[in-house]
Amino acid sequence: MMELSQLPFYLVSAFILITGLLTVTAKKLFRSAIWLLFSLIGIATLYFLMEVEFAAAVQIIVYVGGIVVLIIFSIFLTQQTGADMPAPIDRRKLFSALAVLTGAVFACTLIMRYGWGDHSTVVFDPSVRSIGHLLVGNSEGSFVLPFELVSILLLAAMIGCIVIAMKSRPEHK
Repeated sequence: MMELSQLPFYLVSAFILITGLLTVTAKKLFRSAIWLLFSLIGIATLYFLMEVEFAAAVQIIVYVGGIVVLIIFSIFLTQQTGADMPAPIDRRKLFSALAVLTGAVFACTLIMRYGWGDHSTVVFDPSVRSIGHLLVGNSEGSFVLPFELVSILLLAAMIGCIVIAMKSRPEHK
């Protein structure tokens, strides 16, 4: 039986799944970017529900404020802002379905192997000080590599936005 305290989690999770699906199925590029924005805000909301405010703030600053804004600016810099996106190639549809199926099988395997139970005995300290030490510390269990990967992700997003913005103008007939 579901408890009332679980309801916000399920509502936010459904919102994230729906907006994620709308992100990849939208016909217009700008609408896809807006759905991505809503999906990332939903993920930040999950962080707030877990009372990890620092991670929620980083989610909003890095992804919503950084990557999505770069994507929207690059869309506005292109000449075909409101044009429909080309239909996906059949081969891409096949590989997408195969990727979803593989992910579902992998997730089901992990769930069957480890279950849903809480197996962690480590108490998580969500203070900014402890998260900062974990991000830039050099001790066992620190997250310096993922912290650096976020900077590479932002660089890749900037390069991708520049590539989208540099597409040649359509020739007039």
